[in-house]
Order: sequence, then structure tokens, then C-alpha cells
Amino acid sequence: MSTHAQPDRIAVRRVYDPPAPADGTRLLVDRLWPRGISKERAAVDEWLRDIAPSKELRTWYHEDRAGRYDAFAERYDAELADPVRAGLVAHVRDLARRGRVTLVTSVKEIEHSHVPVLVRHLRGD
Repeated sequence: MSTHAQPDRIAVRRVYDPPAPADGTRLLVDRLWPRGISKERAAVDEWLRDIAPSKELRTWYHEDRAGRYDAFAERYDAELADPVRAGLVAHVRDLARRGRVTLVTSVKEIEHSHVPVLVRHLRGD
């Protein structure tokens, strides 16, 4: 049995979008709670703040987002191997083996955030 999640079992949505029945288990994967969103409106099953990049990495990346994404992605991928994050990754993979999982985030530009790195890591790409 594969230790990675099936690609079609992982989706990504913004927390500001209304939840959908097809979302399955909704996991907030941001370190900070989204501004202006109540717990009811977010409709997340779990908040996995410790799976997000460290405060130090996030601060470093935001100092020069345009020129640092590749290095950010590499550093975040390395952070995902630390014991706490690795345990959370295993938890998400386990949920995805059982059904659909939607990673929920507040970031505006998902493609330039930690989320694609996390998805690749979960899928074993």
C-alpha cells in the first residue's frame, strides 16, 4: 500500500469561498487564523497550524517574494521532514486514503504560497 495520498483525493480552496459538500475533510493549513472569518464560516474540521511554514521562513519569504519562491519551496519541503510536521503529513495522507481532503488557506495567490509545496509533498511528487 502506498504511503502517499491519491492525487484526486486532495483539493485546495480558499477559506473565503463557501464550503461545498464535495470538500470532504476540510483542513486549514495556515499558521495564522484568517482575518474576518468565524469558525462557523470557515467550516474546517481541523486547523493544522504546525504544518505551515515556520514564522522565520514565512518572514524571510515575504521580504522578497518575487525572487525567492524556489528557495522558499526547497526550505519548506525540508521543514516538512521535521518530526512534528512529518506526523501531520502522515495524518493528512491517512485522511486522504479514507476520502476526499480539502486543504483550506487564506492566501490570495495560492500558486506562490506554501500550499503547492505541501500538496506535492502529500502526493509524493
